[in-house]
Amino acid sequence: MTPILSLSFLAPALLLATACLALRHPGKRPGQLPRLAELAALAALALTASALGVHVVQGGGAGPLGLRVDAISLTLALLVSFIGWVVMRYSRSYLDGEENEGLFHGLMLATLAAVLVFVQAGNLVLLAGAAIAIGLGLRRLLLFYPDRPEARRAAAKFTLVWHGGDVALALAAILMLATHGTADIAAITTTLSDAGPGIAGHAAAALLILAAILKTAAFPLHGWLTEVMEAPTPVSAFLHAGIINAGGVLLITAAPLVQQSAGGLALLVMLGGFTALFGAAVMLTQSAVKTSLAWSTVSQMGFMLLQCGLGLWALALLHIVAHSLYKAHAFLSSGGAVAAVAAIRKPGPVAVPNLAAVLRAFGLALVLYAVMALGFSAILGPKTPQALALGAILIFGVAYLVAQGLADAAPAQLTRRTGLAALATAFAYFAFQAMAAHLWGPLLPAAPLPGPLEWALIVLAVLSFGTVAIAQALFPLWAHHPATAGLRVHLANGLYLNALLDRAIGGFRISRSH
Repeated sequence: MTPILSLSFLAPALLLATACLALRHPGKRPGQLPRLAELAALAALALTASALGVHVVQGGGAGPLGLRVDAISLTLALLVSFIGWVVMRYSRSYLDGEENEGLFHGLMLATLAAVLVFVQAGNLVLLAGAAIAIGLGLRRLLLFYPDRPEARRAAAKFTLVWHGGDVALALAAILMLATHGTADIAAITTTLSDAGPGIAGHAAAALLILAAILKTAAFPLHGWLTEVMEAPTPVSAFLHAGIINAGGVLLITAAPLVQQSAGGLALLVMLGGFTALFGAAVMLTQSAVKTSLAWSTVSQMGFMLLQCGLGLWALALLHIVAHSLYKAHAFLSSGGAVAAVAAIRKPGPVAVPNLAAVLRAFGLALVLYAVMALGFSAILGPKTPQALALGAILIFGVAYLVAQGLADAAPAQLTRRTGLAALATAFAYFAFQAMAAHLWGPLLPAAPLPGPLEWALIVLAVLSFGTVAIAQALFPLWAHHPATAGLRVHLANGLYLNALLDRAIGGFRISRSH
């Protein structure tokens, strides 16, 4: 295919040029540079939006230097550039007067450029190079306040885990170069479809899956993601809304190769599902809003890995888009959200529903949304077992939220909002699923037909999420039991896995140094 030039390829170059200018003036209040940095991010957004419009009219193809032009890469580029512009605009006020204000803007723009290259890469070598650049830029941002011991410890753990993923990705690229003479993913896919994956294909798929697991902060190496609060809030927003999706982007980009490994997909289902449940459980015990949001990201990334393991690639991409927009808004508006909730809640003891009320509410909500989901599935056409299983998991979550409201365990205003949001979620799930399949499905492999192992994992996932949802609905009834209080303490500390990682890399010594 003849290489074509896309406007989206110009965005990283523009950002890098502006970053170089900012890095020449790293100090406090560097004149008009903060405004220029915001305008550069806005221009990158305009370029990617224009590229998407051109693609809709003219179609896509292969780009220069291993870049690609298609609906997936342009969607991700538009998402990243939009979040980048929002974060840069927020940073103008947030970082005003900091000693290293110019340095911050330069590092943010350079890291944003690397992420834009990563999401548009169609070549394993380019993916590895962009991933390394992202890691180097983010490490410097995490150390923006180098005198904070917690920041140094988080940066050390991030470096270890992230660059471990880079090593796995680089090894996969080298293996494909040695075996097929190319690192281009489209060319490798064509070769594998003709000759089969072979040992090299299975090994490369395993390495790509390992790289994705490390980059999404999956259990048990999730600890660094919950400690990045020592960096400025714009860094946390960009990390949790953009950079942490790198593992999912990698899996989706290399989906034809990754899907060759049935064992790798099974690992993604098991590890992703457990990470999602573990992160959600710990999140509920956190009192600090940003820490709670960090654990929410751990859970969401686990759920995204679960989707990839089920072969629901288009839904995983939809999850990345939705989670990125939500999490960027959540971090940047967390202070206002705390004040709003405090204004709604009334002082005094919280009413604890009885067992019958909770079970009746949960059962009613479960039946209501199960019928609704089946109806939408019938209207929008047949669904794969994996998609129906994912819908069932969503129904359990929605049923739990509605059960809280029906059992009168929440303030009236929150109950109404929760009920409406749950209703909209249930209606929208299959509609968005159909939209994602229409937009991105033709570019991604179809979900594999489930065999005995896949069926066992599907049933296990549905039962696990259902059990946790019921346990959450019944939580007010056993929250004050002594055993529950002890469990809550352990969960609040993440079962101390982060401390074990600290000990393994010398994190305690890092925090006491300097």
